[in-house]
Amino acid sequence: MATAVTDNPSASRFEITVDEELVGYLDYREHRGEYALPHTRVFSQFEGRGHGSTLVVRALEAIRDRRGTVLPYCPFVPKVIREHPELIELVPESERESFGV
Repeated sequence: MATAVTDNPSASRFEITVDEELVGYLDYREHRGEYALPHTRVFSQFEGRGHGSTLVVRALEAIRDRRGTVLPYCPFVPKVIREHPELIELVPESERESFGV
C-alpha cells in the first residue's frame, strides 16, 4: 500500500492518496509563508486508519521545509501537533495558547 501526501496549490490543499486513490485533504490559505489551516477531511470509507494524522504530519513537515508558519484553525490539527511536539514550532509563539498547543 503506497501512501503519498502532495501539495495541490491550484486547489489550495494538501492531498493524501493511497495506491493513487484520493482519501482526504487538508485545506490551506497561504499568505507570505503563513498557512491558515481551516479544514481537514478524510472520506468516510477511509476513516479510522490513521490517514488524517499522516496527512497533517506530512503537510506540516512540508510547510516547515518551506520555512512557513501555521495557524491551525481546524480542531484536528492542534490535536496532531500535541501528539508531535516537534511540530509546535510551526505555530507562532504568540498564537499557541489560543490554539491549545
